[in-house]
Amino acid sequence: MNKYLQTDPWCIIEDGFHVNRQLASESIFSIGNGHIGQRANFEEYYSGETMQGSYIAGLYYPERAERGNWKNGYSDTNDKIINAPNWTGITVRLNDDRLDLAEWDVQNFKRVLNMRDGFLERSFEAISLKGHRIQVSVKRFLSMAETEVGAISYAVKSLNYEGRISFQPLIDADVKNKYTNYNEQFWTVLQTKTQQDVSHLWAQTRRMDFHVCAALTYVLYKNNEQLNVNPTKIEKEKVAGFSVGTDVKIGDTVCLNKYVAIINSLNHPREELTERACKLAKAAKTKGWNHLFEEHTAVWAEKWLQSDIIIDSDMEAQQAIRFSIFQLNQTYNGNDSRLNISPKGFTGEKYAGATRWDTEAICIPFYLCTSPQSVAKNLLLYRYRHLAKAIQNAQKLGFTDGAALFPVATFNGVESYNEWESTFEEIHRNGIIAYSIYNYINFTDDTNYLAENGLKVLIGIARFWAQRVNISSETKKYVVLGVTGPNLYENNVNNNWFTNYMAVWCLQYTISCIEQVKQNNFRTFEDLTQDINFSNDEMFLWKDIIENMYYPQNKKMGIFLQQDGFLDKTLTLAADIPESQLPINQHWTWDRILRSSLIKQADVVQGLYFFEDKFDIETIRRNFDFYEPLTVHESSLSPCIHSIVATVVGNKQKAYELYLRTARLDLDDYNNDVAEGLHITSMAGTWLSIVQGFGGMRVKENKLHFNPQIPEKWNSYAFNILFRENQLNIQVEKTKTIIQNIKGTGIDLFINGKQVHIKEESKEEFKI
Repeated sequence: MNKYLQTDPWCIIEDGFHVNRQLASESIFSIGNGHIGQRANFEEYYSGETMQGSYIAGLYYPERAERGNWKNGYSDTNDKIINAPNWTGITVRLNDDRLDLAEWDVQNFKRVLNMRDGFLERSFEAISLKGHRIQVSVKRFLSMAETEVGAISYAVKSLNYEGRISFQPLIDADVKNKYTNYNEQFWTVLQTKTQQDVSHLWAQTRRMDFHVCAALTYVLYKNNEQLNVNPTKIEKEKVAGFSVGTDVKIGDTVCLNKYVAIINSLNHPREELTERACKLAKAAKTKGWNHLFEEHTAVWAEKWLQSDIIIDSDMEAQQAIRFSIFQLNQTYNGNDSRLNISPKGFTGEKYAGATRWDTEAICIPFYLCTSPQSVAKNLLLYRYRHLAKAIQNAQKLGFTDGAALFPVATFNGVESYNEWESTFEEIHRNGIIAYSIYNYINFTDDTNYLAENGLKVLIGIARFWAQRVNISSETKKYVVLGVTGPNLYENNVNNNWFTNYMAVWCLQYTISCIEQVKQNNFRTFEDLTQDINFSNDEMFLWKDIIENMYYPQNKKMGIFLQQDGFLDKTLTLAADIPESQLPINQHWTWDRILRSSLIKQADVVQGLYFFEDKFDIETIRRNFDFYEPLTVHESSLSPCIHSIVATVVGNKQKAYELYLRTARLDLDDYNNDVAEGLHITSMAGTWLSIVQGFGGMRVKENKLHFNPQIPEKWNSYAFNILFRENQLNIQVEKTKTIIQNIKGTGIDLFINGKQVHIKEESKEEFKI
């Protein structure tokens, strides 16, 4: 662990300038609004180690794939999120001395991410090489109300300096991605133009023809009085902006408020980008800092009202869960089905910023419970929109007749990840996408989505499984060969239990959905069968696979095997690995990892989490007790799933231990990788570990169920659930659970297995 942040219920605080943690802080203190994201790069020039990161949702670059390990079936490109023109830059000078925290003496540095109101602020004192001393205060936010607008307030107070202070507020397109195959720049700048009151930069991606226009304007104050200055216009090839300044005496404070609009061709006509961006920037300036900020904080207040979790008497846990909720809400707002969630969100370039199965496995329940139904539905529509390309992806690998294989990583439905053990073998992703349809319909009862969209996806996935299995000539059972399960520390295995079980479940669920749609929406079903050339005869094979699938297991031990031959390995406990060798993926060779019994993340346990109702408690306990000690939890998605299953089997201490690990994974940098970006999708797992884990929330037969537990360290905790027409607050204390029906009609639900009725706008107490 790398603890250097202070504990606070609503803020992330870095007290002191930790130069060796600068990249990590850039990730942790990131801000976003679902449309734009920004790493916590300094506004002023910084010659120290930094990773510039300005990102725009939906924009990506199809970089040419490296050919060194080329295999038939790979994509021609490695699509990746684009480091967009930097809108945050403000160069600061005292006469000709440029402020640079890597060169100047920095004192009293403090950086605060305010999660309640959604803004980042810094303060510090800096002494130049000439001995000039200034005090700096900076505040910035990306508006949650005006999602194409960002604002920065940059104030400098002279402590011993007399002379000129100047600012250069800039838009800078001279940027590169850190992780590129050929070290190329992805932007062509079409225009930079600076007028008297607004400056803009218009750029175009060199492939895909995405267009972005960023426009800025500003207001300059001295001692709280607005100055009328004659700016120097900056119009360079890749940079646009202004240079403005004023003379100061000791004690004077000069403040620049910078207003920026960032719009793109996904949402606006290209020919109108510059006009609209400039108009929006000037409108933000006219509205003013205070008004913009009030609108922004009002949106955050509503977000917290719906999604906050309150923990009494455990500050580390409280801070961590709010950090997770904050990052999830500022990463995705669900207003556009063309957008999805990257494992790193807007905080870094690792995993190329593409969507993976993390969304369906972990994130959808969070948005189902804390946002309007349309938000989670748009995540499902994202996959539905890509079904035709999933069929093409499968065709590239030799599948036919409408079989669909959704990609490992994607922006537009096309596979963009070229590693054979994932591209060809990590096929459980198909099953998890099918499970997300079940999860959504089970929670919302939106059967129209099933008929109009979901069933078509399910049939494509079922067709894939029917072709991916084969009959073993020895056992006469269906087997699934050459796969990589969720545990990525084992590749090219045969009969991964989770994959085999998921394949059968997909076929079963698809058959049941066919019968449901046929019965309730027959005309829609008939149209669908003609559209995709579906015949009921296909289900004969599906049913045979269901009845005759092979599952690896050890009956003597009463456990399911990760895959065939797992017990041939020498079983090594994670606790026996010296801390100096952790994480093993940074210290061991890949050969050693593959031959070990150590597990990166939940695999069998993941299946028991998904299909808990299919197994008795003793079966779940035996498998959990066997596999958890072998698990190093070096995937961000692992501790949360294990924490939930630990509550199922009654191991509260392990559940709490793993909750803290998932909750503080980034804040304490457990895996020494936060510099590359946060683990956004796993933060939904942090939320799950409280709501589904300690809270025991499930939806069964259209009814909410709660089976609450409470960690020993907590006096109480409380969370909110939006369930169909009801908004509920669930508060769990040592001896009782209090359920309040905040909004909606009366609701029947189950608490500790007993059905109860909670009247509209009422509160009921139940003993634990």
